[in-house]
Amino acid sequence: MMSNRIWTIYLSGEIHSDWRERIAQGAEEAGLPVEFVSAVTDHDVSDKCGVEILGVEATGFWTDHKGAKVNALRTRVLLEEADIVVVRFGDKYRQWNAAFDAGYAAAIGTPMITLHDRELTHALKEVDAAALAVAETPEQVVRLLTYTIKGTL
Repeated sequence: MMSNRIWTIYLSGEIHSDWRERIAQGAEEAGLPVEFVSAVTDHDVSDKCGVEILGVEATGFWTDHKGAKVNALRTRVLLEEADIVVVRFGDKYRQWNAAFDAGYAAAIGTPMITLHDRELTHALKEVDAAALAVAETPEQVVRLLTYTIKGTL
C-alpha cells in the first residue's frame, strides 16, 4: 500500500445502472481505503436545485442554467479534490455531464479511468485518449484501483 491515506474517487456518469454500487462493493471487499464522491445522482433534485434554492425562472433555459451553476458548486470542488476520476458512459442516454467531467479532469490533470462498453470505443476515442485506463466493467475498475492503491494484482 502506498500509504495509510484515504483516496478520494470521483464517480461520474450515467445514473441508470448499478455500476457505482458494484465499484463500491468491490472496493469494500478488497479493503481499499477509499471514499467515493459524485454529483447529485437524483435527476429530479439535480434539475430543480437552482430554482428550489434561488427562485423560479420564466423559461426552461434559465431554469437549466441556474441548476447547472448550482450543481457546479459541488462538482468542481469534488473533481478538483479527487485523486482519481472514474467516468462511466452508458449506451442509452447522451451523457454530456460525463463528457464535461472527463474534459475537466483532463484539463486539471486528475488521473482518469473511463468505463464503457466496447461498442462505444470509437465514439469515445478522444475521451479514452485522455484516460490512463479504459475499463469495460466495474470489476476492472476495482482491480485498477486495487493495483493503484495497494500495488497488488
